[in-house]
Amino acid sequence: MPATSDLLAFALVSLAMVITPGPNMIYVISRSICQGPMAGLISLGGVALGFVFYMLCAALGITALLMTVPFAYDALRIGGALYLLYLAWQALKPGGRSPFAVRDLPQDSPRKLFTMGFLTNLLNPKVAVMYLSLLPQFLHPDGEGSVLMQSIVLGSTQILVSVSVNGMIALTAGSIAGFLAAHPTWQMVQRWLMGTVLAALAVRMAVEGRR
Repeated sequence: MPATSDLLAFALVSLAMVITPGPNMIYVISRSICQGPMAGLISLGGVALGFVFYMLCAALGITALLMTVPFAYDALRIGGALYLLYLAWQALKPGGRSPFAVRDLPQDSPRKLFTMGFLTNLLNPKVAVMYLSLLPQFLHPDGEGSVLMQSIVLGSTQILVSVSVNGMIALTAGSIAGFLAAHPTWQMVQRWLMGTVLAALAVRMAVEGRR
């Protein structure tokens, strides 16, 4: 099992990632605003299934990789740091669009909502990097518990954080959209806060050596 400090640190990274707008959040918000909170939650169900798929694939792959390639950890660490810097720039660059901007979408069936949520997550590079570059930073190959079990526990933590945050967003997307439209200053505050957090995490990851 991962140490409590690693679980808490990974939960913080997961929180920073999930509140940074990406394809999953934009899809869930769009469906919630255009078709109602229930549609957003159904879409989130598909997204959650995509997380489970990534978690299982990454856990098995990371286990084999860390045991056979000595420099894989450092390659994943640098790749994760670069991607966090990219996300930080996306949050801070001028002219960024709020994910809560109202979009005109057609009404979809529950089956299509779930399927599209699943596919959106599978095709989301942010999630791929989360599991392939960020999660390995919190694994201890020589620590307590197998790498496979540590990966599953950390992945489950990420899924819990992501589903909880996106679930609350799905239920309140309409109200948040109206608030941000009336108070554009808060959009700028959100972007700078998230950009700063992501940049700090990227620097910490880049300068941290192999555990």
